[in-house]
Amino acid sequence: MTIAQLVLLGLFGFVGGVGITALGPGGVIPTIGLFTLTGLSATEVAGTAMVTYVAAAIVGAAVYVRSGQLRDPDTRRTGLLLAGTAAVSTPVGILANTALSRRAFGVLLGVLVAVVAALMWYREHRRPAVSVTHPSVPVVAGLGLVVAAVSATFGIGGPMLTVPLLIALGMPLLPSLAVAQAQSVAIAGVGSLGYLAAHAVNWPLAVLVGIPELAGVLLGWKIAHALPSRLLKNTLIVTLLALAPYLALRG
Repeated sequence: MTIAQLVLLGLFGFVGGVGITALGPGGVIPTIGLFTLTGLSATEVAGTAMVTYVAAAIVGAAVYVRSGQLRDPDTRRTGLLLAGTAAVSTPVGILANTALSRRAFGVLLGVLVAVVAALMWYREHRRPAVSVTHPSVPVVAGLGLVVAAVSATFGIGGPMLTVPLLIALGMPLLPSLAVAQAQSVAIAGVGSLGYLAAHAVNWPLAVLVGIPELAGVLLGWKIAHALPSRLLKNTLIVTLLALAPYLALRG
């Protein structure tokens, strides 16, 4: 790999970390970088990306405990339920990944990126919730099972899907971000163990992406609490929509 590619991978990690805690759908950015800038197989892309999310998820959950969202009993309960279901369905996603060729992985990742961009657009244009609304236990459990399986298949952060879906169900942004961090701890932890067992982790690239990603997580948390995020949201939506066909074709 060239120096420019290595620098770009670090940048993908940093931007992904910002997106994880500021918006939710940022966890796909490191995966996109690993897929487009390296020759890793689909399993290696997912495994390497998944390992980078372990520290990011732990720090993300910790900062949302500090800011109070995960100290709220209802929010904490939702987060624990999402984490519990993730521990069950993450191995299913890993098994699904092993059946994908690099071509199929790219096409499906492109479709997934387009779907997330559409969810973000819907979230941005719907009327915000005026109070904290927690979906019912069966809804949260079902969402958790599906999101964890999809996240493990593609090596993406759980918040990428969980945050837009929870907001679409009426939950405000900060509690949604908080519970998604708790879920991501389980997805990243179980997923990393599974991909390590399959010898599908490129450690030098994981470090190269993971360290800037961790810095981005801290910055993203501050952005979520301090700055208007409409411009950042719209930029991410446009970026994802532009990348979706490229991923599908590159696959």
